[in-house]
Amino acid sequence: MSAEGNAAKDASANARPVTEVAVGVLVQPDGRYLLAQRPEGKPYAGYWEFPGGKLEAGETVEAALARELHEELGIDVKACHLWHTLEHDYPHAYVRLFFCKVTEWTGEPHGREGQAFVWQSLPASVEPLLPATIPVLEWLAAE
Repeated sequence: MSAEGNAAKDASANARPVTEVAVGVLVQPDGRYLLAQRPEGKPYAGYWEFPGGKLEAGETVEAALARELHEELGIDVKACHLWHTLEHDYPHAYVRLFFCKVTEWTGEPHGREGQAFVWQSLPASVEPLLPATIPVLEWLAAE
């Protein structure tokens, strides 16, 4: 990122509270990954994203991810690692996204909050994609 971009990012982060979010990139051995659709009533309803949610006070990224994926998809994370961190300035929130690659879990994912989800191969065939999801697909493609 350019110096101007970093300055703008820092200014934005200082002007608005930062919401920290743990995000799971569930990847199957064949390379397929899971995308979930944001439910009605949330910002960007209908957009596709990687599942996850906000960190609670004192919670680690891994603990937040395990909690969120259990709440949203009914799965128990067995193996994950922090993969990339990205900050994004949405109109409704400035977020710091901790993308964790999840390579092992128990249970079959199902939408416990009524959200749709789909296993995808590159390139993604669903749209619209949440803006912060697009760089993750680029990271997956570069591997």
